[in-house]
Amino acid sequence: METRKLTCSMSKKGYSPDNSACEGLFGRLKNEMFYNRDWKGVSIPEFIDVLNEYLVWYNEKRIKVSLGNMSPVEYRQSLGLVV
Repeated sequence: METRKLTCSMSKKGYSPDNSACEGLFGRLKNEMFYNRDWKGVSIPEFIDVLNEYLVWYNEKRIKVSLGNMSPVEYRQSLGLVV
């Protein structure tokens, strides 16, 4: 970073509140999608398709009790945040 005169966009190392949402998503993704499968012989395009299916389910179909038994997209729509 110093050699290239770049500024780090995150806070100091080990300060997880900055990226806890991402870490939570990636942890859930690995446990629910990645670890439960044998990925030998799966091409990159096939992996991308499986990942996309999971992310669509995660955002559009997964029901959360904390969101009033709605999916994340349904909840955002109910608040008028998305069309």
